[in-house]
Amino acid sequence: MLRLVLALMVLTALGACSSKFRSYDGPEVTRVVVFKEERRLYLMHGDRTLRGYDMELGFAPAGHKATKGDGRTPEGRYRIDKRNPDSRYYLSIGIDYPRPHDVARARLSGKSPGGDIFIHGTPQAMGGKPDWTWGCIAVTNREIEDIYAMVRNGTVVDIFASEAAARAPFLPAAPAG
Repeated sequence: MLRLVLALMVLTALGACSSKFRSYDGPEVTRVVVFKEERRLYLMHGDRTLRGYDMELGFAPAGHKATKGDGRTPEGRYRIDKRNPDSRYYLSIGIDYPRPHDVARARLSGKSPGGDIFIHGTPQAMGGKPDWTWGCIAVTNREIEDIYAMVRNGTVVDIFASEAAARAPFLPAAPAG
């Protein structure tokens, strides 16, 4: 009987370790920074890097997402606006794309801007494949467990084409026409 009780306790403890929901009690993540060209995502507390991850992007990663189905990942400032604990990509946190400027830009071409941009895990079939999403940011399932626990809704997400682009001075867009 004692062996049975001990075996059940061990199985219960192992089951608790395999949960995809982790807890986090460290410094607040105040910003997520993404450098597309470098394929790196950083969780920041102020100017301090808490964690950094390799990542995969959409199947056509160069440039800002313009329309639905273009395979690009948006660039600019966004916020985390939703969470999906039952994602088909393990776990996911949503980015509030499209913003009004994204919608206006797509409408100029007569198309939809698309939507449903997430930071999410990676299905086993896609593991190790480069840039396979439709515009999302993919990390390993183990990494999305940490990100899901650490990043709260409302957190700023800055997505840059590259580290050099992030350091470039702000230049306003040229007027259309």
